Amino acid sequence: MKRCCIAGRAAVRTVLATLALVAFSGCGAEPPSGIVATTGMVTDVVRVVTEGQKPVEGLIGEGVDPHLFTPGRGDVQKLMSAEVVVYSGLLLEGRMQQQFEQLENRGGTVFAVTGGLDGDSLLQDPEFEGHPDPHVWMDVARWSQCVQYTADRLAEHDDASADAYAANAGRYREKLRELDDYIRQVIASIPESQRYLVTAHDAFEYFSEAYDIKVRSIQGISTDSQAAISDINELVAFIVEKKIPAIFVESSVPEKNIRAVIEGCADLGWELKVGGELFSDAMGAPSTYEGTYIGMMDHNATTIARALGGEAPEGGWQGKLAEGHESGEAVADDETGTETESAQ
Repeated sequence: MKRCCIAGRAAVRTVLATLALVAFSGCGAEPPSGIVATTGMVTDVVRVVTEGQKPVEGLIGEGVDPHLFTPGRGDVQKLMSAEVVVYSGLLLEGRMQQQFEQLENRGGTVFAVTGGLDGDSLLQDPEFEGHPDPHVWMDVARWSQCVQYTADRLAEHDDASADAYAANAGRYREKLRELDDYIRQVIASIPESQRYLVTAHDAFEYFSEAYDIKVRSIQGISTDSQAAISDINELVAFIVEKKIPAIFVESSVPEKNIRAVIEGCADLGWELKVGGELFSDAMGAPSTYEGTYIGMMDHNATTIARALGGEAPEGGWQGKLAEGHESGEAVADDETGTETESAQ
């Protein structure tokens, strides 16, 4: 994994948000109610487990990078008024970590869905000892463990609904087992010489380990990191040497560095195409299939397999993927508005 800055070290932003949290701590007369979850992936898990028995509100919206998210005044109000706060953890929402700790110290029910994972099983960045890679949802089997842990923690808080939470989690985990099998199958269909996943930032290491596909990225684990010119040049040389056919953009990461890599490959005579857009730190639009965790992972695996020469149905595992989910989309230039042709 590449060197990166830990998002939780944005000290000034953290202090400001903490002051806001303290300011609100004595304001609310209403008793806490409902569940507030952070990322789309966490919100989806909580909604599946509670299945309408509790109101659930997501804090971090579509396409918003959780590494860089700092809660505003309205977000702090939501956290303060919640009966339960659920987050991903492992410093994914690093700029909010102090708020989580303060809420817990005030007696609130606050937990990270990754809290039940064995620390020894987590991938580590050797340059940042003690800070595991937080992108565990990229391995469906690991995320399934997070679903069970979420159900267990919610049951501790709401014993009357414990049986319902357990049943909901059990049914959902069975679906995740089937999804995991699908991803293994379609990734394995990619010719080994082309089984390289090149992305904007280092969010796919768990995907790599679980599904046997090598990954390379421009940025490190956190998008707080900055890609050096040397990083881009090194990646360009690697792509040209391996004749990798496609690079992938991410829904929550700017495309500037991706275009630099494409242009660098072109200068060396290699046509690198955009294989499609992947969901890394955020899911698709609300109320869509891709706006669920299952849809997100189905989309990613299907898009990767089809762009790199593997075999996957156009509509994905359940035939629910929207048209244009795969390669063939155009990538808009952030500055000029022009489009880069994608892989066909």
